[in-house]
Amino acid sequence: VQLQASGGGLVQAGGSLRLSCLASGRTSSIAAMNWFRQAPGKEREFVAAITWDGGTTSYANSVKGRFTISRDNAKNSVNLQMNILRPEDTGIYYCAVRQFGYSDVNSWGQGTVVTVSS
Repeated sequence: VQLQASGGGLVQAGGSLRLSCLASGRTSSIAAMNWFRQAPGKEREFVAAITWDGGTTSYANSVKGRFTISRDNAKNSVNLQMNILRPEDTGIYYCAVRQFGYSDVNSWGQGTVVTVSS
C-alpha cells in the first residue's frame, strides 16, 4: 500500500486545515487508517484513526472535539479536518495504515507539515 498525504500549511491559531491521505495499491488489505504527528523536539504521537469501512473512529484526548477523521470511499482516501487549531498542533503529520493480519500500523506515508502561528 502506498500513501500520499497532502493539505498541510501555515495557519493562524483558531483557524482550520484539512489533511488528506490517498491510498493506492492493495487498498483491500487496509484495516484502518491512522494519523500521527511529530512536533519539533518531541516524539511522534497518535492523533486519530478510522477503520477502513468508516465505522469506528478514535482520537487523542488533545484533539477531541476539534479534529474529525473521515473516510472518502470514492477516492480511497481519509481526511482529517482540523478546527480551532492551536500552536501546539504544529508538527509533521503522517498517515499510516494497519493492514489485516497486523496488530499495529505497518505502512507509512510521507509527512505533511502543519504550522500554527500564535
